[in-house]
Amino acid sequence: MSAFLEGKVLSVHHWTDTLFSFTTTRDEALRFKNGHFIMIGLPVDGKPLLRAYSVASANYEDHLEFLSIKVPNGPLTSRLQHIKVGDSIIIGRKPTGTLVLDYLLPGKRLYLLSTGTGLAPFLSITRDPETYEKYDEVILVHGVRTVAELAYYDLFTKDLKNHEYLGEMVTNQLKYYPTVTREDFVNRGRITQHIETGKLFEDLGVPPLNPAEDRVMICGSPDMLRDLKAMVEARGFVEGNTSTPGDFVIERAFAEQ
Repeated sequence: MSAFLEGKVLSVHHWTDTLFSFTTTRDEALRFKNGHFIMIGLPVDGKPLLRAYSVASANYEDHLEFLSIKVPNGPLTSRLQHIKVGDSIIIGRKPTGTLVLDYLLPGKRLYLLSTGTGLAPFLSITRDPETYEKYDEVILVHGVRTVAELAYYDLFTKDLKNHEYLGEMVTNQLKYYPTVTREDFVNRGRITQHIETGKLFEDLGVPPLNPAEDRVMICGSPDMLRDLKAMVEARGFVEGNTSTPGDFVIERAFAEQ
């Protein structure tokens, strides 16, 4: 059996000149948990060039969705950004990762803290009915540099609330908190600033982070992971992993691609 599957590109959306998303067909053999990542790529000089990408679509959907940056000289993204409908994509057979609900202890509130394309795994988790069954409140924080980089803004502010099945749960339980660092916006600054000053909790009407009630997932740049990991550990949160559930989990698999 080949280690890879083939996906056909169904759609491509360019959010900015540095950010795009795309959907592909999904092989019936591929099974994954919401929050997982898989290896995807393109053939280059007769060999597969692969990188880890979180699956942004929910695991019950019949297609796959991915969110990607465009690195000008990136070995993969310099090519991937030019894909068109009908093109073939290499898709790995083995989903994995730590951003899975199973690796968190039960809690009242789930924080999904992301920067840039770190939003991707949370796109699947916020579209998972189980997320709303396990937590009273789901708080999605997305930090970017510019307003244009707030990919999926309409999904969280409008579309999901009108979803046939998820709409009521999303309306009652999901709190979306976008924040921008380099332009004027209703929320201005880094996620760490909003946590340190308490602005995040004040704006959302929730108590400060507390390991007795809150669970946290973190996905973003290496600096963001380091800073937020230190912040939650200073508040008494214990990291979970694939063998032992904890109060928070982070994904270390990604780097500039």
